Amino acid sequence: MKKIISTLLIAGMCASLLAGCGSTLKEEEKGATVNLYIGSEISDFDPALAYTDDSAVKLLGLVYEGLTRIDENGKVQNALMKDYEIIENEDKGEYKMEITIKETKWSDGRLVSADDIVYAWKRILDPEFSNSAAALLFDIKNARDVKAGDNSIDDIGIAAIDTDVISVQFETKIDYNQFLENCASLALVPLREDVVSRYDSFGSAFTSMCSNGPFAVKGLDEGKSLMLERNVYYYRDVDNEDALDKYILPYRLVVNYADDEEENTLAYENGEIFYLGEIALSKRADYKKKANVTDLLSTHSYIFNTENKLFKTAEVRRGLSAALDRNAIADIVTFADPATGLIPGTVYDAKVGDSFRDNGGDLISADADMSAAKSLVGSKTGKFTITCRDNALEIAIAEYCKGVWEELGFKVSIDALDYEDYREAYTTGDYDVIALDYQCMSTDSFGALAVFAPLFSGMGIDIQNDNYDPVPYIKGYDNEEYNALIESAFAEKDRAARSEILHDAEEMLMEDMPIIPLIFNKDAYVYNGKVLSKIDDYYYGFRNFNRLTMKNWRDYEATAAD
Repeated sequence: MKKIISTLLIAGMCASLLAGCGSTLKEEEKGATVNLYIGSEISDFDPALAYTDDSAVKLLGLVYEGLTRIDENGKVQNALMKDYEIIENEDKGEYKMEITIKETKWSDGRLVSADDIVYAWKRILDPEFSNSAAALLFDIKNARDVKAGDNSIDDIGIAAIDTDVISVQFETKIDYNQFLENCASLALVPLREDVVSRYDSFGSAFTSMCSNGPFAVKGLDEGKSLMLERNVYYYRDVDNEDALDKYILPYRLVVNYADDEEENTLAYENGEIFYLGEIALSKRADYKKKANVTDLLSTHSYIFNTENKLFKTAEVRRGLSAALDRNAIADIVTFADPATGLIPGTVYDAKVGDSFRDNGGDLISADADMSAAKSLVGSKTGKFTITCRDNALEIAIAEYCKGVWEELGFKVSIDALDYEDYREAYTTGDYDVIALDYQCMSTDSFGALAVFAPLFSGMGIDIQNDNYDPVPYIKGYDNEEYNALIESAFAEKDRAARSEILHDAEEMLMEDMPIIPLIFNKDAYVYNGKVLSKIDDYYYGFRNFNRLTMKNWRDYEATAAD
């Protein structure tokens, strides 16, 4: 296997490895180059769209930063936000927050401003832009009407009233703390209008990679490598010549995509890389007691295209779900728990820190019930395809499901697609059953459950067919009773009372089963403790590499190709 470093040198992306972190840098030094494998390749760095797999979260969390963050203990912290003020006038029905942001700059040196938050949020609420995080912003004045095409984008109650101050007006009095929790979502990070509008597909163009987080994308060679470098403007006072490594110790993070997970796991074992964020499926059992494991805010699931005549009825969908042994799937994955509902245990309930899943109990069985499955499916048979990404884990899960469903009398095929083709199938609805890591956009269950109601889906309105109806999240799925539950949950601003409604909504969704939860995802990583230290976790499942220390970094040099 070729060396990781030499691969990147050939790509023309690496400078000298004689740069470091940790102690005071010499004048000619920049910091350490750390060779690692964060996760599988993604080809879209648009934080509003790259939410179909956990690897996207791991990478986006390094390059973008929102108003708040949630630490590894689940506590909300200020990130870009410096402070805020709540302003209320109940007589006039006025409720707003004025949020002041810290002084920091984008990776190209331009000041991060309140306008960048305003633009990013208005983009999500544009009726022509599909984004399932929209419901997180629906408390903002006129936001729902704008998303439905019933109001102008300029009427949204959000504005930059100063370079560093954002005014957010709400329809009514809300739980402001919960709003700040939602602001930790990677979907709500600031974006530059001048950068986004310059490209047809902003998140896929390397030259558009402008970030406000601790690292910036400095080299991207599709299918080969990714290079992240320290954002030298990240909260750093350049004019007063703050040290280069004052806030970010590593100079460069280098990810090799030329090799797959198996080869990168071998590279880690051979000492060629020092951090492994995605352990090869075949080696996971060996690492079960060695890995650092954290629960994620996502559930690996299968979504049905309910316009397919095979999946029109809830009975068939429930039958296909009942046939699956989720314990067996979790065993295949190793770092996972069998799903007992859609919402994972990391999502909060009525109180911060309370688990929505624990309080809601088991809504689906982890064990298979083939007898019940056959009764629900009845005489229904036919052909369908499972669409998934072309990686060992998703293919293994698909092969298991294919075998079980063929026992029920269906003829099942598997279509494993590369990232681009998968995204196209997912966004256009060109699938029968599609696998995805169903991401909870925040620690609040409302956003994760609301998207199944078309008015809250965030998919915008149907302009192409001139009917201007809300577009459902799942193609063809629209349940009026469920929609009413979500509507009542949105209207209820008391967190405890709303929680009860949302538990009812999840129970109804699992009865209707337009989506089959399979496993609750976990993140598992290992690192060479003799070389690296000071790796911290964030609640959303990405690492904090800001203070990453690399021992004896000056001793590591680039090697020639074998």
